[in-house]
Amino acid sequence: MHIVLIEPEIPQNTGNIARTCVMTASTLHLVGELGFSLEDRYLRRAGLDYWKHLQLFKYSHFEELYDSYREHNFYFLTSKAQKNYAEIYYRKHDFLVFGKETDGLPGDILQRWKDCCLRIPMVKTIPRSLNLANSVAVVLFEALRQQGFPNLQ
Repeated sequence: MHIVLIEPEIPQNTGNIARTCVMTASTLHLVGELGFSLEDRYLRRAGLDYWKHLQLFKYSHFEELYDSYREHNFYFLTSKAQKNYAEIYYRKHDFLVFGKETDGLPGDILQRWKDCCLRIPMVKTIPRSLNLANSVAVVLFEALRQQGFPNLQ
């Protein structure tokens, strides 16, 4: 599986997501301006000694990533979607795309791929979302569960 973070802002979240990627044999793709340096101590601390095992790619903009993997499925996670993330059948090389912590995914991406947008069900009475690292874990593990947890024990 592939995890894409567009303009992540909080190093601890990205560090935790990196660790999740390592422990699930998933690839992490970072897109755009980061709200921290990849040398950030909080980022490294969250990833601990797992960081050296991370498959990590960096892109200046989303189109650069998309052009490299057009033949793959891309799913965009947003609280604005109608379709539940558990309604999808995920395949081994699908991309799960998440936006930055404060603003989510950019509007142009949501509009262009509106049929591929998914949401995690949450209460409507609180105008907040799950933490980014938790959201990645929820959706990634559902995708891996559907595939029989390949190469995991």
